[in-house]
Amino acid sequence: MKKVTMYTDGGCSPNPGPGGYGIVITYGEHRREFSGGYRRTTNNRMELIAAIRGLQALKEPCHVTLFSDSQYVVNGISKGWAQRWKSRGWLLSDKRPAENIDLWEQLLALCKTHQVGFEWIRGHNGHAENESCDRLAGEASRRQELPIDAIYERDGSD
Repeated sequence: MKKVTMYTDGGCSPNPGPGGYGIVITYGEHRREFSGGYRRTTNNRMELIAAIRGLQALKEPCHVTLFSDSQYVVNGISKGWAQRWKSRGWLLSDKRPAENIDLWEQLLALCKTHQVGFEWIRGHNGHAENESCDRLAGEASRRQELPIDAIYERDGSD
């Protein structure tokens, strides 16, 4: 199984608002950067979508170390939060409904395809790949005619 290192970041300004995500994938001497965005979404959705799009970009099952500055994403998988929410019918421990179920479902499925270790990295702390992801996400959020985050806009979440 190939060993891949992945850095992801996502954000919105304002939150909610136009959002973007950035991804840097390295494998040996190879490096790939890419990004995308949505016209109205949230920071947490962009952080999740960054991880999802990065894992979807892999052409075969891989051993992935995924670095994110989002504790929501890292803890959601590493501490088993998302799996517990799912086992309770997508309810949090206080019985409130979980958010971003559509994205957590996708991320959990991708974690079955790939062997993924999630690592938290402090954002805006001078780490080159994290800074690249942040730049890519910001640029993507400012693109003209961003696509619709259909689930977010349909649900009218804020």
